[in-house]
Amino acid sequence: MSKRRKEPAAPDMAGPAQVYRRLLRYIAPYWKQGVIAVLAMMVAASTETGFAALIKPMVDGSFVDRDPTMIKLVPLALLGIFILRGLSGFIADYGMKWIARNMISTMRGELFARMLKLPTRFYDNHSSGRLLSKMTYDVEQVARAGANTVTVLIRDGFTILFLMAYMVYLSGYLALIFLLIGPILAAIVVRISKRFRRLSRNIQRSVGELAHVAEEAIEGHAVIKTFGAQEHQQQRFERANAYNRRQFMKHAAADAANTPIVQFCAAVALSVIVYLATLDQVLESVTAGSFVSFIAAMLLLMPPLKRLTKVNAALQQGIAAGQSLFALIDEPSEPDTGRRELKRARGAIVYQDVRFAYEPKKGEVLKGVSLTIEPGETVAFVGRSGSGKTTLVNLLPRFYEPLAGGILLDDHPLTEYPLSALRRQIAIVGQQVTLFDDSIAANIAFGRPEAVSEEEIREALRLANALEFVERLPAGLQTQIGENGVLLSGGQRQRLAIARALIKDAPILVLDEATSALDTESERQIQSALDRLIVGRTTLVIAHRLSTIEQADRIVVLDQGEVVEQGRHEELLARGGHYAALHRLQFNQEGHRGAREPA
Repeated sequence: MSKRRKEPAAPDMAGPAQVYRRLLRYIAPYWKQGVIAVLAMMVAASTETGFAALIKPMVDGSFVDRDPTMIKLVPLALLGIFILRGLSGFIADYGMKWIARNMISTMRGELFARMLKLPTRFYDNHSSGRLLSKMTYDVEQVARAGANTVTVLIRDGFTILFLMAYMVYLSGYLALIFLLIGPILAAIVVRISKRFRRLSRNIQRSVGELAHVAEEAIEGHAVIKTFGAQEHQQQRFERANAYNRRQFMKHAAADAANTPIVQFCAAVALSVIVYLATLDQVLESVTAGSFVSFIAAMLLLMPPLKRLTKVNAALQQGIAAGQSLFALIDEPSEPDTGRRELKRARGAIVYQDVRFAYEPKKGEVLKGVSLTIEPGETVAFVGRSGSGKTTLVNLLPRFYEPLAGGILLDDHPLTEYPLSALRRQIAIVGQQVTLFDDSIAANIAFGRPEAVSEEEIREALRLANALEFVERLPAGLQTQIGENGVLLSGGQRQRLAIARALIKDAPILVLDEATSALDTESERQIQSALDRLIVGRTTLVIAHRLSTIEQADRIVVLDQGEVVEQGRHEELLARGGHYAALHRLQFNQEGHRGAREPA
């Protein structure tokens, strides 16, 4: 049953303060390193004030009074200040980045762990491209807010504080003029912060959309080429790309306007102070060295003020990214409250008046299905597309939960078993085989948490009719098979999937069109391997090609979400009902195709 993917809007889960408080929990384990980094930042900030303060004795002592002691000490003090600044700056920058990368590593681990536990419905509604964007782009925005932003806030904040205190010490009257500009700067920053945060969320969505379109093009490249849809896909990408560019440029415009406005306000204060400093009453109370030192302190204030206005953009991006990440981390996991022990199931399955809908507004996919499957029985499900075959089987490992009714395994509801224990009882071999970019041996041992010997792997490959082709590969069991087994043929991937199911040795087996879309020789080998696999297991087979399930113990015919017939192949043909009609239609189609094949 196909389901339309509907991407929900990202919620604005928390305000800036809540996001930063939550980010601090990730930093808390590294508080000792954080204290050292903050102390180093304070030392680095104090060197700015030390440099400004050094100008006063340099001007008054060296140039005005010609004091020989000052002439010797000032150069040494200047050298010492810059050595101290370099060391403290290195410790502060490296320490904060070390903390930030550890924080991001932990956060990525939490994100990945959460994605492994999210229900299947979540993936129905979220594209993998957008989720990957959260793992890469959004996390890096948090890293910037966690390292660069915090470093600038603390170091430059202390720099401004120390310089302002020194300016007050030199001349409270002149410092008061500069302090009056503070509320104006604060109002500008607050107003622009809201716009930065909104634009940052738009940028995150645009990056996710870009990744989504690119992901579809990469995965569906063969279909795109076959149908000549390159131009259509290019237009889709260009629309997403243009939206991404517009959002970045809006952000850049706000960022570019922010700095000159703040700097202009500071320049106004500087101009007023320079003018006032020339008045007679001020000149009488301030020495030449004090005045030059005061102006130097003001000029030294400009770079940290500029960085603080710049950092606001990164800060708001980090907050928006944090909101996005925490929304994903807080997504509820699959319901898993079962406590009943289950070592190895007998394989008795009962569906009791099961009802299910992917979207209730569109109607039910299963409409009161009741069915009993005995241990070791092979049951095949057939019916037209959309009749509910795959949905019925997907409820067994609890990929979805029924809207009504229930499913029993060995006389107990599925919800009484822990998910891990339940899913250990089930092996799936489907038409779309999922393999991982790893060795053949690792892919086969995938379903077994305990160690698997090479002999066991070889035996599973032999039973799956796969050992011969694996031994012909250059590295044998250690051959890397590429992303999703792209370096193997369809038949080879299917046989590896069967070997993986054999290694797992689960008592319940699900076969979802395991032999479809294969050539005759591959189908023969795989069917032979499947015949060995189903021995002693309760097997549920989803089939479109009726010729593959004629030997099933029972065939269940579904139509529009209901069981309309069930029985053995011969019985159902004799009844002349739904199954007989499907068989007759498929037989006629296959006969027609065979008649058209050249001799």
